[in-house]
Amino acid sequence: MPLSVFIVVLWMLAGLLAPLLPLHPEAIHLDRILAPPWVAGGLGYDDLGRPLLDRLLMGTATSFHVAALTVSISAATGLLLGSLGGYLGGRFDAVLVRLIDVFLAFPGILLAIALAATLGPGIDNVVLALSVVGWVGFARLARAQALSVREREHVLAARALGTHGPWLLFRHVIPLVLTPVLVEATFGVASVIIAEAGLSFLGLGVQPPAASWGSMIREGTRYLLVAPHLVLVPGLALFLVVLAVNLAGDWLRDRLDVRLREPRP
Repeated sequence: MPLSVFIVVLWMLAGLLAPLLPLHPEAIHLDRILAPPWVAGGLGYDDLGRPLLDRLLMGTATSFHVAALTVSISAATGLLLGSLGGYLGGRFDAVLVRLIDVFLAFPGILLAIALAATLGPGIDNVVLALSVVGWVGFARLARAQALSVREREHVLAARALGTHGPWLLFRHVIPLVLTPVLVEATFGVASVIIAEAGLSFLGLGVQPPAASWGSMIREGTRYLLVAPHLVLVPGLALFLVVLAVNLAGDWLRDRLDVRLREPRP
């Protein structure tokens, strides 16, 4: 197992188990305010004397929750709409293409910021805002794949044998479209993690006292010269997880691509 996959698995486990662990991310220790790791132990303490290790783990749960929900909603919506557009064609496909073009005309992160600001701060609104933006890439990919798959021999043979409608779509088209969408979903996870951290950094994501990597970085920028660990700890965690997710996506793509496998003798 590559190291990147191992890091992603650790991130997922931490995101799932952090709410169940006896953590105290909001506990205040006045005698440890801005204490660095080499003085107070652990990963240090923030400007209110709260343990950074506990807050980092709860921030991991936040990023995992947002990424899992957003990518699931975006991928499912984009897969269904894109497959339908590519398979059916005609007016439905034309409308879908125009809708995709409209969304692509706006920078995704700016549209997400506008939606999050309109809906108000909160983790549920962040998921909704990122899902509204995120389905477009999946729909575009699924449509392109469906356009190719619908002309393959097994699909034509199934149609000639009398298979039509939803059964043909869900039995013969979507399974072949699903693989590239799954690979795209891994890269989508990295994008959502960065987007959630960015929204929280701007104050549009998770609200205090809840922990988020973005809000931890925002709070730490005020003490960057005297307590750099406030920014380095969540910043390095964000960097490592995003890098690991991208590398894991490359590994998964290579594993699922039959063209890259060695031919059998």
